[in-house]
Amino acid sequence: MSQIIVEHNPSEEKLKQLGVSSWSIWEKEVSKFPLDFGIKETAYVLEGEIIVTPKGGEPVRIVPGDLVVFPAGLDTNWEVVKPLRKHYKHG
Repeated sequence: MSQIIVEHNPSEEKLKQLGVSSWSIWEKEVSKFPLDFGIKETAYVLEGEIIVTPKGGEPVRIVPGDLVVFPAGLDTNWEVVKPLRKHYKHG
């Protein structure tokens, strides 16, 4: 089963190499909703806190400074605990 990969506080160098600052920004208010990933998404959390639970898996807490990879085909439930702001890139 594919799972969420979280890297806490990656180096500035790594973020620069990935081009994170040029990625789109997504914001979401406090809420709960299902989210299924048809394609791989890489995200870097700027603000907020989310708890993402893969269907049949353990909850993953994601906070500012986390670089996260959600693999294609992953079905999840999201709980936005604090208003979320993140950079993201698909594929």
